[in-house]
Amino acid sequence: MNSLISFILVLGVLIFVHELGHFLLAKLFGVRVLKFSLGFGNKLIGKKWGETEYLISAFPLGGYVKMFGEQPDEEVTTEERAVSFTHKTVWQRFGIVLAGPLFNLFFAVFLFWLMFTFAGLPGFVESGLVGKVSPGSVAEQAGLQDGDLIVSIDGKEISTWTQISEAVRDSEGKELQIVVQRDQETFTIAATPAMDKVKNLFGEEVGERYLLGISRSEELEYQKISLVKAIKYAFVQTWNLIGLTLLGIVKIIQRVVPASELGGPIRIAELAGQQWEAGLMQLLHFTGLLSINLGVLNLLPIPVLDGGHLVFLSIEAVRGKPLTEQAIIWAQKIGIALLGSLMIFVFYNDIARLVRQWLAAS
Repeated sequence: MNSLISFILVLGVLIFVHELGHFLLAKLFGVRVLKFSLGFGNKLIGKKWGETEYLISAFPLGGYVKMFGEQPDEEVTTEERAVSFTHKTVWQRFGIVLAGPLFNLFFAVFLFWLMFTFAGLPGFVESGLVGKVSPGSVAEQAGLQDGDLIVSIDGKEISTWTQISEAVRDSEGKELQIVVQRDQETFTIAATPAMDKVKNLFGEEVGERYLLGISRSEELEYQKISLVKAIKYAFVQTWNLIGLTLLGIVKIIQRVVPASELGGPIRIAELAGQQWEAGLMQLLHFTGLLSINLGVLNLLPIPVLDGGHLVFLSIEAVRGKPLTEQAIIWAQKIGIALLGSLMIFVFYNDIARLVRQWLAAS
């Protein structure tokens, strides 16, 4: 139940923010907005204020802003051209389309700013606490265990994880004397680092170095910072996650990340439920990450998505006239086919993941 509630809450907010971007820029440039809908399909509830009807529709995985004169073949009188989307300049239309994804990205900045303002800037606890010992590693063979606190290495006191990494890296494969604290007991373990492959976040081999086979504790501590610094780090966090999202897309195309790892609405609902239970800060971070993904994915140059429309408008700006209606229709058909296929695929991944979990539990 938590998963469903948090999914509806998170996705609803992100869709609202996205469509609000289109809506506000359209109003700014004097375009008449006919409908503002959360969801697609049949209307569930709706109310008209002024010239706009505000709706909640049946299919919740999206939303739309319908503008007057949006379709090139729509009948528009001379008097109505001032409020028609199609009759606005290329750059005004470009701004209206771009505003949706940009609002998602700036909303992520806002969420991270809230996090950093009220909770502080998160960082790993600086200590020699071992989070995970890899099975079959040098560390496991030497007797190190999850949760051990490394006090010193070869007589040098350890206070940060960086010191452990440097000591292992610079060991040149020589035996290390590691003083460990476990519960209330302190003792020495001898371990010889072995040359092993180093992998990045996506599992790619990026070189070799001496390793023990241990990873740091994921325990976090929060450092209080000023409002100004919170804004700065919110932008930095958003920028870094945009880069990571783009890199992830590239790695999927390169098949470094298996396509089976792609998740759909069911997976998002599961994760949203987990973050809901973990606390408000975790839910804010997850929502910010999802908002960045929504913004970046909508900027991909795929017809039907905002990025596809931006490509059409860019071509129009260069040519001095829009593409033919037939070309746009065919491009949109291709875009719909691509998105439809992707939706079917991620739903299949979600269901297959649920089946595997069920089989493992039974």
